Amino acid sequence: MTPRLRTAHTADLTAAELDAGHALLDAAFEGNFSDEDWDHGLGGVHVLVRDEHGLAAHGSVIQRRVLHRGRSLRVGYVEAVGVRLDVRRTGLGGRVMAELERVVDAAYGLGALSASDEGAALYLARGWRRWPGRVCALAPEGVVHLPDEEGAVFVRPAPDTGALDTAYDLVFDWRDGDVL
Repeated sequence: MTPRLRTAHTADLTAAELDAGHALLDAAFEGNFSDEDWDHGLGGVHVLVRDEHGLAAHGSVIQRRVLHRGRSLRVGYVEAVGVRLDVRRTGLGGRVMAELERVVDAAYGLGALSASDEGAALYLARGWRRWPGRVCALAPEGVVHLPDEEGAVFVRPAPDTGALDTAYDLVFDWRDGDVL
């Protein structure tokens, strides 16, 4: 069976599909994918790849805001990308990313994501650029520097956004749990 790809908003997924996505990611991240991590991937567009054994890969893109050089940019933030262990390195992660990038490029001024060390190669190979500058969040108490996130944030600017200036911070909107 050729793996089938489905793109759908969170609102259009069944409870069973959502449960399968959460379970896949929990297994793919070997138990290091929290309920808050899953929550961060909801409310946007999901890409699901199914094969004869069920859900084989998942990713989503949600809207966030980032402040940069005095501008508030609408960001397509890639979340919850994972591939079932038995089908890793077969191109499914690339299929998921190609569809997520289509959404990011068509609907947002900037794409962004936070990558694990294991996932970084996929994003670099697809043209995402590691953000070399400071990363911050606009927290309830003001702007908070996030040095532990630096080096793990990748960006994909849209043509009409213009170049990002590494002399200026990327200040992401706040959210509970891991901010990025």
